[in-house]
Amino acid sequence: MIKTHRRGKHKIFIGMSPGVGKTYRMLEEGHRLRSEGTDVVIGLLETHNRVETQEKAIGLELIPRQQINWESVILTEMDTEAILKRQPQLALVDELAHTNVPNALREKRYQDVEVLLEAGIDVYSTVNIQHIESLNDTVAKITGVIVRERIPDRILENADEVVVVDVTPETLQERLRDGKIYAPEKIDQSLNNFFQRRHLIALRELALREIADNIEDDLEAHDRSGSSTNLVCNIHERVLVCVSTYPNSLQLLRRGARIAGYMHAQLYILFVDNPDRFLTKSESLHIETCERLCKEFAGNFIRLRNSHALEAIVETARSYRITQIVMGESQKSRWQILFKGSLTQRILRSLKNVDIHIISTTKTGNADIP
Repeated sequence: MIKTHRRGKHKIFIGMSPGVGKTYRMLEEGHRLRSEGTDVVIGLLETHNRVETQEKAIGLELIPRQQINWESVILTEMDTEAILKRQPQLALVDELAHTNVPNALREKRYQDVEVLLEAGIDVYSTVNIQHIESLNDTVAKITGVIVRERIPDRILENADEVVVVDVTPETLQERLRDGKIYAPEKIDQSLNNFFQRRHLIALRELALREIADNIEDDLEAHDRSGSSTNLVCNIHERVLVCVSTYPNSLQLLRRGARIAGYMHAQLYILFVDNPDRFLTKSESLHIETCERLCKEFAGNFIRLRNSHALEAIVETARSYRITQIVMGESQKSRWQILFKGSLTQRILRSLKNVDIHIISTTKTGNADIP
């Protein structure tokens, strides 16, 4: 019987900054698995002289670092080839975004990790949220620091499991003051720069949102595979405002933008353009105004040509994973609603786990889609 090649599984411990306990948590997992019979080695460990971390590593086999000669200086790096020769079931590798020393076989540590995974070795690794490539500009705006060492987003996306190691900003600052993160001479400087509370709050939100995105993507992929029905749950709020040619649509749009702001949600504005109905010049200008206002609120304007409003709204809500729909009150009479049903009722029957906000507007028109 031919044995098929197995790629190793990758588990990443991610946090908002140094000091949250990623390495400690990784070592804890290593000890637990070793006690259950898994062959575990430490491929690379950076303790930064933190006593608790150093003590936690005791009892786990450590693969010695390789020595690399560069310009008559001896530097050390993870010995990937030694780990491959040792062939453990699991290797613990700290600081995934690290840039290897000159003359190393590979430029980045994440590339070494990929070699281990291809060889069928499971890897547990650690990284901070500021090292994710696509978040580099955002982190720079938050902290004023440009992070040089980065990993491609695909490393996080391809991981088999991503775990957020989370503490409150106050706890992290307390650890810093107690000397559990950096040496005493670096504490005040760190508190006044990277470790400011507002920076930590923003970085923490980034880390939690990144994992939420990964969870949604995994659930959606699982749902598309047919493994389950109605499996996808939308972790992030997404607000869809339905506008029309009526002037009150602007009022509705502003209200929807406020709702999105309260929820920290992405905003989408939908106009259903009925191909059977020609827009007047004033109506066209009104829709352009809606689109311009949408951009001012950093929203996404969607224009669909469809003669069936219900079909267009449902299609959009499903495509963009909408959680909240904002609409104007219907202008239909009670008898029309009784015999035909309102658009709102039909949307509710078509969409599950979506909330609908019916906004009362002024009497100059209707913000519902005609």
